[in-house]
Amino acid sequence: MPAPSGVVVVDCFGAPQVRPKKYLLACGDGNNQLVRLRWSSWGPRTATATGIDMVNNCRPYCAAGRFVPYPVRVTLSHPKPWPGHADASRFTMIRLVYPRAAPHPVPHDVTYRLVY
Repeated sequence: MPAPSGVVVVDCFGAPQVRPKKYLLACGDGNNQLVRLRWSSWGPRTATATGIDMVNNCRPYCAAGRFVPYPVRVTLSHPKPWPGHADASRFTMIRLVYPRAAPHPVPHDVTYRLVY
């Protein structure tokens, strides 16, 4: 599938996404996913949304755990050229800000590098 021109976020499967409604954070085990994303902006440098971070509490262990919802503000940033896609850049950083509780032991404001 050809990538859209402009800036995208790349999902766990290497597919380009623009304003996705959900985004899997834990590619290896699926225990952390952003859902119900509502994008207020999607620009050439940043994109911002609000949504829910669904996190498996892994109690007593992950297979028996339950998913707990955490309201979150999401910011994508630091677009870089996307290798092999001349007309597209990809966001390389994601910032999550939890206005209420954050999943233990995650801080209320955390930034991760997107490596996909």
